[in-house]
Amino acid sequence: MTIIKKAKGFWGSIVLAVIFSVVVQFLITGEILNPFYVNTLIFIGINIILAASLHLIIGITGQFSIGHAGFLAVGAYASAIMTMKLQLPFPVALLAGGVAAAVAGLIIGIPSLRLKGDYLAIATLGFGEIVRIVFLNIDYVGGASGMTVSHLTTWPWLIACVIITLVVIVNFTNSTHGRACISIRENEIAADAMGINTTYYKVAAFAIGAFFAGIAGALYAHNFYIIQPTNFGFLKSFDILIFVVLGGLGSMSGAVIAAILLTIISTYLQDFPGLRMIIYSLVLIVMMLYRPQGLLGTKELTSFFKGGKSVKGGAQNESKQTVA
Repeated sequence: MTIIKKAKGFWGSIVLAVIFSVVVQFLITGEILNPFYVNTLIFIGINIILAASLHLIIGITGQFSIGHAGFLAVGAYASAIMTMKLQLPFPVALLAGGVAAAVAGLIIGIPSLRLKGDYLAIATLGFGEIVRIVFLNIDYVGGASGMTVSHLTTWPWLIACVIITLVVIVNFTNSTHGRACISIRENEIAADAMGINTTYYKVAAFAIGAFFAGIAGALYAHNFYIIQPTNFGFLKSFDILIFVVLGGLGSMSGAVIAAILLTIISTYLQDFPGLRMIIYSLVLIVMMLYRPQGLLGTKELTSFFKGGKSVKGGAQNESKQTVA
């Protein structure tokens, strides 16, 4: 019953998201929303995809990766090459960006995911910096000057990618494969002893997360007209990491909420980059002191509704009766 209620709550959220997207598209078509707000909404959507993709790697599988900006860069440049160099349509560029990032995830994931903890973090950080330096020295994609990209990212394409990302990751998490990833997060040694192929599931989660980061990269590249290697430094990886940590490790809802809040804060403080970083730092310090589990911990928004509370209360009453 709990699983059914969670599923109804999730699909109810998707329906609300579709209704919201239709309303926003109406406002955009009627020129009621100015370009600033439209661009902010698109940036929020891109960050939601990035937060959800990293949530699968860190929050669900428990692999501490801080090189997510590398996959973002691979997807951005791969899609830009498809549209600007090969003159292919945007949907093909989106898919190419995701596939290129997934392949990069496999290349870095197979050898490095045998590492754990700080060693894995250092390896993924090194991967992100390698990707940035490679694009910095390739004249075909503009090198340090960057690459000019056509503006092809629209609200319908963005919201479609956001919904697909959330549906795929949530369904993967609720499947037997997702439960295997969660068991790895909780205790990798015990999961391995129970016959779970820990390396396979870690690499699979890494590749899926990288794929959707590549999709976000394609949307990012075709929204800002120009992409440069400096846009994908290690600080970008930390920005994405903050979404997941602030929202709560293991909570998709928390990651999405954190991505929305921090994107709005960043947008309105973009003229004061120093102040933005101070606010980021203060938020993280306060969270670590007073709520180290994040905004929602490992819970989802549906668990705060009446259905989730009644199930919890019923379980507690049942346990009390058993003890009595």
